[in-house]
Formats: sequence, C-alpha cells, structure tokens
Amino acid sequence: MRVAIVQSNYLPWKGYFDLIASVDCFVLYDDAQFTRRDWRNRNIIKTPQGLQWLTVPVLSKNKYFQKINDTRIENDAFAKKHWRSIEANYNKARHFQTMAELIRPFFEGPIPDCLSDINADLTHRICRFLGINTKILSSSDFDLEEGVNERLLCICRQLKADVYVSGPLAKDYLDVELFGKDGVAVEWFDYSGYPVYEQLWGDFEHGVSVIDLIANTGEDAPKFMKQVAK
Repeated sequence: MRVAIVQSNYLPWKGYFDLIASVDCFVLYDDAQFTRRDWRNRNIIKTPQGLQWLTVPVLSKNKYFQKINDTRIENDAFAKKHWRSIEANYNKARHFQTMAELIRPFFEGPIPDCLSDINADLTHRICRFLGINTKILSSSDFDLEEGVNERLLCICRQLKADVYVSGPLAKDYLDVELFGKDGVAVEWFDYSGYPVYEQLWGDFEHGVSVIDLIANTGEDAPKFMKQVAK
C-alpha cells in the first residue's frame, strides 16, 4: 500500500496530480495549519501580461493557528471573478472548451463556504478527467497522535501502508528512521523531467495550475504527465 499525505491546494499544478496518481491512497492533510501566501487558497495562471495569481479570499479566526478545514471563505464572489480571468486568458487555447466543460460548472454552481471543500471538489473533478482512480481521504478521518512525524505515521499505520511517498521539501523534517522502525519505507517524489507542450503567452512555465495543461492539450493532458501517462 503506497500512501501520500498532502494539504489540499486550490487548482493545483500537474505535479500534485502526478503525486496522487503514484499512490494507492492520497490523504488530504486538512486538519493541519492553514498557511497564508501559500498554495492552500491560491494558484497561478498565464496571461499575456505574465503570471497571475488566482486567490480565494478567506476569513482569519485565529492569527496563530487555524486548520485548513476550519478556514471559511469571505464570500463566493471570487468564483465569478476567477472564471472571468480564466476565460479571458485561455479562450484562445486549442482545448479551451474541454477545460471549460470540466471546471466552469463548479464556478457557476453553489460554492462551498469551506476552503477544504472547494479544493477537494476541484481536485476530484480534475482527477476524473485525467483518469486518476486513486482513493482520496481526509486526515480528519483518522485518529492521530501529537507530533509532526507521529501524525503522518499514524495515518500510514491505519492504512496499513508499507510505502510513504513524500515531496522532496519534507526532507528537512521527516524522520525516515522512525518510519522505517514501523515498517514504512519512505520514497521521495521526483517532480523533474516534465515534457513541454504548446503553451500560450511567452516562455514556457511548468509551475502553473493544471488547468493550463488541460486548456492547451485537452484529452492528451495525461501524455504530458509522468505517472498518469504510464
């Protein structure tokens, strides 16, 4: 059983979905702290003027600690604004209509007031489009111990995982030896080596939202990913 545990992101980049595709179970780590100026409530699209942030405005209840799954949006007005920006900057993309059919219903429908629910909804829609069938759970579904490594290991233990797949940034804090003592091997996910595709607006950018990939390549999007294309 291969498991990855990552906070939910708003309209994540393609690497996020490759990580999901690389495991048997992906856990949204949303009872972790909400971090400002981070990927939790924003992401990047390309425009003729350069990169542009799409940010979901959220309420701050506690400036010291606020869980992602306790974070509420200010209001749903952002949805129409974000869709207008996406439409204006991608309507010339070869497969704009495919991307629009995928995510426009979310922006036009009732918008959840919880950031976690927004992120999860969009993530599920995009996974289905990319053909990713990984089981997706939430960390709040598990009984967790205190401690950064202990919480992650608790999830792995309850899922009977034998491999924990982590992004390379976790090398700064992850106790690989602790996982090994519990029979869980740690693998570091490699985000390098993505092929380029025909992309609008200037120099190629890998780190933009996955909607850029879908708008420009449509049904061929998995061919420009690593795990999904296998």
